[in-house]
Amino acid sequence: LLSCRLYCEEAKDPKRRSCQTVLAEALDIIVRSFAPILPHLAEEVFQYIPYKKGSEGVFRTGWIKASSAWKKPGIEEAIEGACAMRDSFLGSISGKNSLEYEVVIVIEPGLLFELMEALQAEETSSVSQLNEIMMASQTTLLSELPKETPADANIIKGTFLINLEGGDICEQSSYKVIAQPIAKAKCPRCRRYTAESSSTPCPRCLQVLAAGKGST
Repeated sequence: LLSCRLYCEEAKDPKRRSCQTVLAEALDIIVRSFAPILPHLAEEVFQYIPYKKGSEGVFRTGWIKASSAWKKPGIEEAIEGACAMRDSFLGSISGKNSLEYEVVIVIEPGLLFELMEALQAEETSSVSQLNEIMMASQTTLLSELPKETPADANIIKGTFLINLEGGDICEQSSYKVIAQPIAKAKCPRCRRYTAESSSTPCPRCLQVLAAGKGST
């Protein structure tokens, strides 16, 4: 998830920058939290953070200051739901390379489907947040089982309990996960199976490379 955003996206792409922001915030909170018991280590870490040059140090800049903007209703449940489906997917392929598969997720219309739509607006995507969490090369989000689903398809069924607003909103939803070997070639740049040929980068990587050339 992190490596794809950090190393495959364009340098100034919002996906890459948002990932860097989260890592920076996490590091700041971790260092401040162990500073009282490991003061020398905390101070040394703070001194080597490149974007904090000229800082007064970890003990002169206050305690943890987590912004309320990080707390968004539904995000935690969306991630937990996606992780539950990912576990179902990974369990169904038994240690094989997850990037060699595409995933179809089927959820009946409801709160869980809406949460997954927040992670993937398109029906099918290889670059969405949902697909990154699933660790597949492509993810399709549907509200009903496709008619062309093979009779012998391995359909994994599961349920997920959504608990929002301190329990005021509670809904248990069922889902189905179908893992299918992907028919596309391995991209030589991002290593996902999203290219038309093994010698040519996938559409996403071609776009990033083109943008990089245009900015030089």
